[in-house]
Amino acid sequence: MFTGIIEGLGEIKEIRRLGQDLRLKIAPQFDISDCRVGDSVAVNGVCLTITEFKTKAFSADVSLETVSRSTLAGLNQGSLVNLERALRLSDRLGGHLVAGHVDGIGKILTKEQRQGSWFLRVEIDPGLSRYTIEKGSIAIDGISLTINQCGPDFFEVNIIPQTGKSTILLDKPIGSPVNIETDMIGKYIEKFLITENKSRQPGLSGTQDRNVKIDRAMLLKYGFGD
Repeated sequence: MFTGIIEGLGEIKEIRRLGQDLRLKIAPQFDISDCRVGDSVAVNGVCLTITEFKTKAFSADVSLETVSRSTLAGLNQGSLVNLERALRLSDRLGGHLVAGHVDGIGKILTKEQRQGSWFLRVEIDPGLSRYTIEKGSIAIDGISLTINQCGPDFFEVNIIPQTGKSTILLDKPIGSPVNIETDMIGKYIEKFLITENKSRQPGLSGTQDRNVKIDRAMLLKYGFGD
C-alpha cells in the first residue's frame, strides 16, 4: 500500500526481456538502504517487488499482466521514474490510499502553466470515468492528485510547484501516456452496491448490475443521514 506522495526519482539502468515479462534494474536518486528483497516499491505508480537489492540499485520483475496495463513497457535505459516505498503503519497518510494496481493508461491532452502551477487534462477510458468525482482522488504515475473537474472520458488536475519539481510528470509532453489508478474506495462501494442490488433482484447481470438505485432509504439503511 502507498500514499501517492513520491519520495524521489530513479533511473532505469537496465531492461531485460524475459519472454513477455520484463526485469528492470533501477538506481534510486535517494537513500533506500533500509529496503530488502521482498519489499514493495511503486515505480511510476506500479507496485513491484524487489527481487535483488544492492546499495545503489534494485531489480524488480514485471509480469505480462502488468506490462499490458501500464506504461512500463515504454521505458528505456536512462529513463527517470517516480519511486515510492510501501507505506508503514506508523507513517502519515499525506495523499490517499494507493494500491499500486494500475487500472489503465491515460493520455495527457492539455498541459498549461497557470500562475505558479500547471493545469493538466488527461484522457481516460470511459469505463474508468465512473470512479472519478470532482474533488476526489486519483493517482497519475503514482502521484496522488485531486480532481478539479471530470467528464465522460477525461479529468483535470493542477500540479503545484513542489509536485512538479519532485516528479517526472511535467517532463512529459502532450500526448504522453500515463498510468492511472482510480480511488479504490469508489470501487469497493460499487462492488458493495452491486452485491446488494443482486441480493434484492436475483438474475441481474452485465450492465444491469451497475444500475443501483441510491435513494434516501438505502442511505438511511447504511447509516448515512438521520
